[in-house]
Amino acid sequence: MDAVSSRSVGDPSELAALIGDDTDELYDNAPCGNLATLPDGTIVRVNSTLLGWLGHTREELVGRRRFVDLLTVGGQVFHETHLAPLLRMRGEINGIALQRRAADGTRLPVLVTATVRTGADGTPLMVRTTIFDARERRAYEQELLRARRDAEGDRERLRGLVSGLQRSLLPVSLPAPAGMRTAGHYRMASPDEVGGDFYDLFPLSEGRWGFFLGDVCGKGVEAAAVTAAARYTLRAAAVYDPTPEAVLRNLNSVLYQEYRSQAHRHCTVVSGLLTPDGTGWTATIAGGGHPPPLLLRPDGKARHQHTTGGTLIGIIADPRLVSRTLRLDPGDTLVLYSDGLTDAKTGDQRFGSEALEAFAGTLTPTDAPGAVAAFVELLGTFDELDDDVALMAMSVDRPGSAAPPGIAPA
Repeated sequence: MDAVSSRSVGDPSELAALIGDDTDELYDNAPCGNLATLPDGTIVRVNSTLLGWLGHTREELVGRRRFVDLLTVGGQVFHETHLAPLLRMRGEINGIALQRRAADGTRLPVLVTATVRTGADGTPLMVRTTIFDARERRAYEQELLRARRDAEGDRERLRGLVSGLQRSLLPVSLPAPAGMRTAGHYRMASPDEVGGDFYDLFPLSEGRWGFFLGDVCGKGVEAAAVTAAARYTLRAAAVYDPTPEAVLRNLNSVLYQEYRSQAHRHCTVVSGLLTPDGTGWTATIAGGGHPPPLLLRPDGKARHQHTTGGTLIGIIADPRLVSRTLRLDPGDTLVLYSDGLTDAKTGDQRFGSEALEAFAGTLTPTDAPGAVAAFVELLGTFDELDDDVALMAMSVDRPGSAAPPGIAPA
């Protein structure tokens, strides 16, 4: 409680005297500026508070200057085009931000409230104006703007780091085995957080090629570290034993070592081996808890290629892994994807694997670049994308078609 509120006034006459004497003083020394003008803006009364802010004497203003003369050039234009017409139309204005010009040329940000006093016949007689010092408010607003700019700058730097880290976890471009076309795409659900999806396609001995696509549980730097480890482990394991089950077992051993630590992450993966086979290729695939690839045939059929029984990688010491072998003939396209695609939402509904299979059937005949482009366009139709989406496609060329270089991931 302040000194005034804590002190009691025992004599009613003393209180009445204080109230009566305070009227003129309150106007003249109020914590805000008070101003009265004629309808043409000529100043007829001004209080000491406003004079102190502006550095003028009463004689310099009363009867000599108009309200608009105390504004900056920009304020004068705004007054004539907006404020004065609004005041005439409504009879009052509230909380209008302006800048007043002091005697020394400095600018004073203020908030202006004004009302028009009229006669019995409605004729304007006087304009009473209250002016509030907005310097502290302006300083606060500028500080907020600076903080916002700094935050936006930090966010852009963060996004740049996240984007760079995400690119480092993906191949710069996908090579294309002889007689095949390839394409890849990565869609981040949020530009502020690195995801855990990954994929790759790489040559092995005897004309064979290894490939994989996976998804590490979680997001952020820790998930990115596991993503990098998984990618390089899979590539290294394929050099020693390229069979997909052996590659996944090797990765499982690496991830399971950290099972009881806070840094532990598991993942889902599809690993595969391409072997040239006459006019086409044989693809052997093994799945570790990952959505099955889609095989698009040129006759209009599109089916998931399930690897039944595959368990998550990194969860148990000895996972059950099963592989299957597919024949990829000319015109066939194999598409691998992460579950961010099937988990995407339209309204309250998940897209789902059945809808994905039906959509893929509308694309045939196609090739790897065409399939990936169609899936990318599909991503743009969803209302909500909660998780990152990785796509990789490989197609066998038809006779007479020239295979271009692999498509770099977007």
